[in-house]
Amino acid sequence: DYLYAVFRSRIFRFPDDVEFLLDDAAGVIQVRSASRVGKSDLGVNRSRVEQIRARFHHANLN
Repeated sequence: DYLYAVFRSRIFRFPDDVEFLLDDAAGVIQVRSASRVGKSDLGVNRSRVEQIRARFHHANLN
């Protein structure tokens, strides 16, 4: 029901924490993506979550 992963930024390899939580009752997957370092990620985490969402949608898993 829960998955934790670490993604690394392309250039400096900074770690970003990503969490997925399957909410069976609501029929959704909750996603959280956050940078560990710095004040701004320039939209990288939002973009990552949107790409993951699009792949689920494309695979008809949503």
